[in-house]
Amino acid sequence: MSDQTQHTGQMIKEARIKAGLTQKELGERIGVSVSAITKLENRKSAPAVSTLERVAKAIGKKLEINFV
Repeated sequence: MSDQTQHTGQMIKEARIKAGLTQKELGERIGVSVSAITKLENRKSAPAVSTLERVAKAIGKKLEINFV
């Protein structure tokens, strides 16, 4: 996995925890399994932009993508 995928997984986990959600709750809000959330957070899969949009909405954040 790329460094960006690892960074994204960590950001999802931190945002979920800050929002006070369990993996199950986040999964339910965005329509995926706990297993899928675990894979994202543990950097086992790279999320699609549509998934990132749903995560952001579920935790009350705005998705912003910057190309550096």
